[in-house]
Amino acid sequence: MSGDRATLPPVRLPSDAELARDALAVPLLARAVRLARWAGPATRVGAGGELVDEQLPEAAEVLGLTGAGSPEPTESDEALAARAWAEAEAEASEAWRVAVDTGLVEVEDPGEDDTADDGDAEGTVSAGAALRLITSGSPQDILSLWLDALDVVFADATAPVLEDLAGAIGDDGEIDLDALDWDPEVEAEFLEGVLGNLYLLTVGEGGTDPVPVPLPVLAASMIVPDDMGEPTDDVLEQVSEAMMRLDDQFALLEPIGLVTYVPVDEALMADDTESGPGSDPADDDVTRYGVVTLTPLGLHGIRSRMRDAGVEAPAVGDLADKGADALLDGVAHFPEGAARAETEQWLARREPAGAARELLAAARGTDPGGPLRRLHCQQSLALVGPGAEPAVREVLDDRELGGLARVWLAELGAADVPPPPESMIFWLAIDTIAAQLDADGEPVELQELVEGLVGQHSGFFEAAWRVDHPATADVLEAMGRLHQDRKSAKEARKAAFKARSRGGS
Repeated sequence: MSGDRATLPPVRLPSDAELARDALAVPLLARAVRLARWAGPATRVGAGGELVDEQLPEAAEVLGLTGAGSPEPTESDEALAARAWAEAEAEASEAWRVAVDTGLVEVEDPGEDDTADDGDAEGTVSAGAALRLITSGSPQDILSLWLDALDVVFADATAPVLEDLAGAIGDDGEIDLDALDWDPEVEAEFLEGVLGNLYLLTVGEGGTDPVPVPLPVLAASMIVPDDMGEPTDDVLEQVSEAMMRLDDQFALLEPIGLVTYVPVDEALMADDTESGPGSDPADDDVTRYGVVTLTPLGLHGIRSRMRDAGVEAPAVGDLADKGADALLDGVAHFPEGAARAETEQWLARREPAGAARELLAAARGTDPGGPLRRLHCQQSLALVGPGAEPAVREVLDDRELGGLARVWLAELGAADVPPPPESMIFWLAIDTIAAQLDADGEPVELQELVEGLVGQHSGFFEAAWRVDHPATADVLEAMGRLHQDRKSAKEARKAAFKARSRGGS
């Protein structure tokens, strides 16, 4: 799976109950459940558990699929009816395989004393233990069943296409794997990477609203190197080939509810003059090249697969039952909306004064993460509201928290807020800039903050280098880079040198 442990944004998912309802409604799982309820001892299956050909028409009819109920093609359009019937039986066969592989039905293999040839051996069908979960299982049980079904479909999506299989059959009737030129691990890794990139594109936009992604964008994200300017013809050809493969794969993944998908326009493939996206400047309808959208259930599914692979994929709500220290550290690099949502869920389980005291206690510390914890503590206290005031007043004399406490009380409009001593003003200034550097690097807003602080306090740097804060030297160096006035920038660098000399580093 694609994704970086340190930068993977948190996903915002519906509740397990909502996801379970979505899972039960997806076409492929719903069909598998219907076939599991239809099946019984009289159901005939082959040695591999598949429905025998004679059972497929009835299975398709049970599912109400196109072409079911008419065992012979109609005379008016024999070819069309035959095609519809074949598609219906193929869909019924797929749903049956999902039912077997997820345990909705159980197939007992023929006994070793069966005298029939292997090709004619049949198993015995009975209801599987998973079928009972449909009506009596928890939402987590349903989601686990859906993930099993997703595994089945994923395996299908990474299997060789029928045309390649047909071309690799040798004279002895066996498939020549060398001639097939198919590596299951490579195929699976590629599709996992595509789904990982789709996940990142979705959660990067907040992870709540659908994010339609053009198929060429997904294919290019896997093929085109990041440092490549104009793609070569060879790379563009690889992107086109990947698009065609993904077009087939997403068509398989849509019925399990992972994605919604607008397939590639067949007219593009029929027109030999089209060489790929962007070949005709007048044709700017990117939807003709396929558009895929990850569903909320799909977000859950890919996140589960990522976590099984050892990737840290956070979700909003993961920290709700943890301590304030875990909350403040956890949301440190969350996007603003996700950090707020996570904090709101955490606060919802606690009474205001107790939550405020816990947050303030967790915000203390002279470690490198301390400034950013205090920044998020202050933002969290704003969500607590007036109920936090008693706890905030308790830390007015605290060296590390007294400054932020006064700022918070002032923003609340509280009365009788004592003025801070000068040492606390400068300590808070260093702490605030350190937090912003940790959170955002050196954006324009921070440059404005730096210049504003220096402008408000004459002799700022002469006082700042004496501040007993572990980030003083680093902050002053950053101020030297950020301040546009050359004289002030030089003073900042001198102050940073003094701070380091005083600290012996």
